[in-house]
Formats: sequence, C-alpha cells, structure tokens
Amino acid sequence: MEEIEWILNEVPEGVGPGGPGDLPHILRVLLAQRGYTEEDELASFLRPRLRDLHDPFELPDMEIAVARIFQAVDAGEPTCVFGDYDVDGITSVMALDRILTAYGLEPQTFIPVRGSEGYGLSDAAIDRCLRVEVPPSLLITVDCGTASGAQIARLQERGIDVIVVDHHEAGQVGRPPAVAVVNPKFGDDYGYLCSAGVVFKLAHALMKTRKLEEVDLKDLLDLVAVATIADIVPLVEENRLLVRHGLRRLPNTRNHGLQALMEVSGMNGHATSADVGFRLAPRINAAGRMDAPDDGLRALRAESKQVATSLAEQLDDYNRQRQKLEQQMYEEAIAQLAESFDEDRDAVIVVGSRAWHPGVVGIVASRLKRYYHKPSFVVSFDEGGMGKGSGRSIEGVSLVKVIQACGPILEAGGGHHMAAGISVREEKLDEFRAAFGEYVLKHTTAEERRARIHIDAEVPFDDLSLDFLKSYELLQPFGSGNPQPVFMSSEVWLTESPRRLKNRHLRLSLKQGIHERDAMYFGAADRDLPDPPWDIAFTIDRNLFRGRTSMQISVREVRAAE
Repeated sequence: MEEIEWILNEVPEGVGPGGPGDLPHILRVLLAQRGYTEEDELASFLRPRLRDLHDPFELPDMEIAVARIFQAVDAGEPTCVFGDYDVDGITSVMALDRILTAYGLEPQTFIPVRGSEGYGLSDAAIDRCLRVEVPPSLLITVDCGTASGAQIARLQERGIDVIVVDHHEAGQVGRPPAVAVVNPKFGDDYGYLCSAGVVFKLAHALMKTRKLEEVDLKDLLDLVAVATIADIVPLVEENRLLVRHGLRRLPNTRNHGLQALMEVSGMNGHATSADVGFRLAPRINAAGRMDAPDDGLRALRAESKQVATSLAEQLDDYNRQRQKLEQQMYEEAIAQLAESFDEDRDAVIVVGSRAWHPGVVGIVASRLKRYYHKPSFVVSFDEGGMGKGSGRSIEGVSLVKVIQACGPILEAGGGHHMAAGISVREEKLDEFRAAFGEYVLKHTTAEERRARIHIDAEVPFDDLSLDFLKSYELLQPFGSGNPQPVFMSSEVWLTESPRRLKNRHLRLSLKQGIHERDAMYFGAADRDLPDPPWDIAFTIDRNLFRGRTSMQISVREVRAAE
C-alpha cells in the first residue's frame, strides 16, 4: 500500500469571523470550500425546500412517456416494469409500481437474476419476462435499457412498446430505439439523478398531468433517498433536496420493509447518509447479489410488519453470506496479486476466477481500489469461460472511456465513469489488463495517480463539542458531490494500546493536551501504525445509544506527527 499524501485545503479568501447569518467560522469555511459564499446560496444549500423542485417536463422525452403511459392506463394495457437488481433498480421498480397501480394499471414487475441472466435488459431476462400468460404491450425499464438497443428493437418486433427510464451513460451505443428515453444524460441538466430520482420526476409529471388526490409524492421520498445514496450519485441540487427530505421521513416511514430493515440493522431511530450506505443499502443489495432479487422487492412491498420482519431477516442473512463470500474472494484476489502484481509498476488491477460469485465482484473491486488506490476490475468466469466483471475507478480515470478504448477486446461493457461492468472472455483477460493499464498510463500522470487524502480543516480536540457537531450537521447529507468533511488534529497521543475488535477494527483512546477522545479506526487491525505522537485525519458523526447523544470520531488515516 503506497504512502498517502496529506493535503490541507486552503481557507478560501474572504472567509473570516462574522458573516452571513452569524454561522460558525468552521461551517463558513466548509461551505466556502464547496463554493457557497453568497447569502441566498447558503440558505438554499442549508435549508433546501421541496417547493423549489423544477418542472419534471424539462427531462428528455417526458411528455412522450407520460402520454404513452396514460394511453396504457386508459386502455387497460398489460404493462411491465423491468428493473435492475441493485438498490436503485429495486426502489425504482417499487416507486413506479406504486404510482402506476394508483392509476389502475397493476403492472407486472420483473427483476433479472444476475447470475443466470446478466445485467439489465438481457436476452435471457427478456425470455423469462415474456413467459407469462398475457405478455405486456408496454414495457418500462428502470435503471437499465439505455445501452440495450438490440434488445429493445427485438421487443418492438414483437409489438411491445418500450419506455426507458434510466440514468446510465449512452456511450457509443447512442439513443436506443424506444418510444421514449427519459434519461437526463440525453439532455442538458439533471445528469446527477439516479434512476429512482428520474422515476420520481416521472411520477411528478404524471401527477401534474392527471392529479390523484389519494397519492402524496412525499411518500416516495424515503425510497428515493435510499437509492440516491446507495447509487453514489452526486448529492447536489435536486438530489440534495430529495435526500435531505427523504432522510427526515425515513425514521417514521410507512414502508414496513424499510422499518424492518432499520430495526434489523440497528439504526436506533436515526437516519443519516452513512446509515443508508452502510446499513440499509448492503442488505437490499445482498438479495440481488445472492441471486434472489425478488426478495428485496418483496421486502419493500410487504403489507404487514410480520411479513416485512421475516423478509428483512432473510435479507440480513443474505448480507452475512455476501460478507463471507466477499472476504474469501478478497483474500484470493490478494493471493493472485502477490504472484504477478507490482504496485510500483502496474497502474491497474485486473483479477479473475471461475470460483468467484458474479454478484460480489463489484464489492471486491471497490476494496482493492481503496487499498491500492488503483482502478480495479474483478471478473467472475463461468464454466464456458465467459466473464462478468465489475470495475471501480479513481479520480481522473473514466471507466466509460476505458471500455470504449478496450471495446475490441470486450464482449460488452457499460456503466458510470467511476463504476462499470464488463463482459470478457477468459482468454482475453491478460490482453484487457494490458490495454487497460496502457490507457491509464497514457491519460494520467504519476502525480495524478498518487493516493491523496484531502483535509478540510485542522480542528483541535478542544473544539470537538456537541455544539460543534450541531452546526456541522447542517451540511448533511454527505456523499458524492458533497463529501463528508475530513478534519485533522496534530500531536495526538495514545492513552492506552489500541484495542482490536471483531471485523478488523481498532478502538483508540486518544489525547491531545488535556483533552481525551475515544475513536474508531475501521479496518485497521492489520495496519502497521507509527509510534506516537500522531497526526490523525478523521470524520465525525452523531452517535445515539439508549437515548444519549455523543460524538463518533472515525479515524481515516494516521501518520507520525510532523
């Protein structure tokens, strides 16, 4: 693991004591670093309002999609909502199903089994989807479909209209031949939305066109918030607004499935983006990763607390199975790298095995990327040598562009700039690794590839109070596009030896001057720590336990004090 460069962000010019709204100095520094200095900008960022939502008809093809859906409603057409297996896909199916049902359509819902049918609108998934007594005449894809031009053309040949509701990049494929493609990537704005966010805009457009008094769109906000956080899309503009209000509703959600998942994951009646990202999302995702995606959807659709609890416990069990598989695959990937990978020479990581589960490759790729700070692909091969891989990237390396550059080597590929999927033949893996590495070396410098941690501000232990936490929480929700602030404290000593906990975590008792603080250092049990005193980089969170509030300090990096 290469040494990490620490970069202390500068205090923007003109940010001094006093200022708009008498906000605490540290908060104004953090806001200014994010580009918010004017009073109206600050108010909009700190207290986003639902009434500031923009016209949903600004999205591409929205009018066409709304008209075609109401045509199906009025004619009572058999309709199918077809979604992906992950959190964004499942919540999008759930949200759109709820709205269409309210209009009287009662659509069929379908989520492919990734292990046997692959990602999205695959031929195998279509075959099973249409194997019903009354096939749909309208199929609406959510969180997939943008790159499925051939499959959509096939559906059209069978007399099935397709509406794509998605947010993925079009890449070289271009616009698919659907009736409507409601994807902000084909427009000039809203490119930050996940698919559940696009579904929310579609629901808003339907409601503006034909009001339903018994439906409140605010009831979808909890699902949209969970999807937006889980899909790691930028928490900016309307995403920030939707997530902020969705998180407020989540602790008191009327969705039995979300209630049960919060209970089984120990959320204690509090909801932050971290809770969603590390507690709720992995359990919903686990169903799809273990090839049981319908269980995730059934949990969110449960009409009783008893059924929801049973399904939440099943999802929790899937998550434990996933964690076991993930650790085994991660250790095997590390063993593969030990044989041929040179951290100083190689710019990328590409590993693969026939023994690996395709539903877990993305998580392992993410762990390898974080540990080595290199763009990484992990590939699972079937018995015929066809591989399904998932990649995670570092800042400055677009996997969409990588897939385009390596197109002749790959069978298929697509996704986002920082996370993408590929299909590749086993005999082509070495060629792909070489081409991937060559692309990264050609398009980045050694300095750009260097691992860094950006520190937002230096904060002494004396300032880490609950009042400080209260002001800091106005910046929530945190995520892509609005990262959680990273603080630094210098000349920190240990008051006792680090305590190793389960799951390779360390509990630290720290002291700076006369002030002592407890902290967690997650996943650091096997790290070689320097001798104190230390400089520590850390984040802070609110911790609620048995009705008592405290500050949770989570160490990100440690170095010998400079």
